[in-house]
Amino acid sequence: MADDDDCPPLAIELPPQANFPPAPASSSDSVSAPVGVTVITGYLGAGKSTLVNYILSAQHGKRIAVILNEFGEEIGVERAMINEGQGGALVEEWVELANGCVCCTVKHSLVQALEQLVQSKERMDHILLETTGLADPAPLVSILWLDDQLESSIRLDSIITVIDAKNFRRQIDEHTNSSSFPEAFHQIAFADVVILNKIDLVKDDLEDLERKIHDVNALVTVVRSVRCQVDLSTIFDRQAYGVKNSSQLQELLEYSKSVPPNSRHDNSISTLCISEQDPVHLAKVESWLEDLLWEKKSNMDIYRCKGVLHIHNSNQLHTLQAVREVYEVVPAREWSDTQSRTNKIVFIGRDLDISILQDSFSRCKH
Repeated sequence: MADDDDCPPLAIELPPQANFPPAPASSSDSVSAPVGVTVITGYLGAGKSTLVNYILSAQHGKRIAVILNEFGEEIGVERAMINEGQGGALVEEWVELANGCVCCTVKHSLVQALEQLVQSKERMDHILLETTGLADPAPLVSILWLDDQLESSIRLDSIITVIDAKNFRRQIDEHTNSSSFPEAFHQIAFADVVILNKIDLVKDDLEDLERKIHDVNALVTVVRSVRCQVDLSTIFDRQAYGVKNSSQLQELLEYSKSVPPNSRHDNSISTLCISEQDPVHLAKVESWLEDLLWEKKSNMDIYRCKGVLHIHNSNQLHTLQAVREVYEVVPAREWSDTQSRTNKIVFIGRDLDISILQDSFSRCKH
């Protein structure tokens, strides 16, 4: 069955006489709360536009703004992030759809589009950013996550990667006879949610495909779909970058993925976990992260890491999160009396070496 992923999402402008009921009023707390932004990635044909079309047409009761980002690699992420001011490239007209969602296309200034959206009178429940021409979402994510210009009005909620189940199986088969790795692995590594789309076209074991996904990124949530018909509650409001997300903290504390006894040197993307019972010094942890992520003193290519930290002379559980070179270590909450205080960090990347990671982190104790 052919997929319409190479077609632009369908957007039909409302006739002037149409009169739809206004969005329900929000409490003062929710008005001041930042709006969640979900970034969607995936290669041509995976079903990204099918998902966007579904969101723009389904009667789901949410006001979702969809930004179709067309800056592409030839313009570059850096230029796309620059707010060019009154004389710069302005956002195209927002089109309101029958289900209460809005849609626009951004050619240059993403920051400008987001500012325009959050300053509008009609508050959105969520923002979906569909990327085109970006194989690596990390530069985009780092700006949405920690950009001073936007952090009070929006929050990065999660990254979604859409995968064509049939094509993914073919890539895996090719990978077994090659020194390279499937391109989809790269986007899986950065994802918080993977939509395994077109499962109706796959006759083999879907559990095996999910195992392959979790071999790359053990913390990702996999959602199966046909033509990206998914329950939006499973992909929105994930709070993957929220320091006080209790379910994420618990997942990290309970994470115990077994690690091969030998260091991996198979040129693949994988997940590794290190742990340390003794408290560590915050300043040393930050220096350790900067050596790993900035100085790159080893051959490891670290895409993401998440963790919980037991900091010396602190009753606060600290969380660690990094995407490429950008990291954040912040206190989340107090350790509970029933919890065993520990350090646990999950790494996702290429050519990860458990011995180097564990030994270097252990030096943060002293």
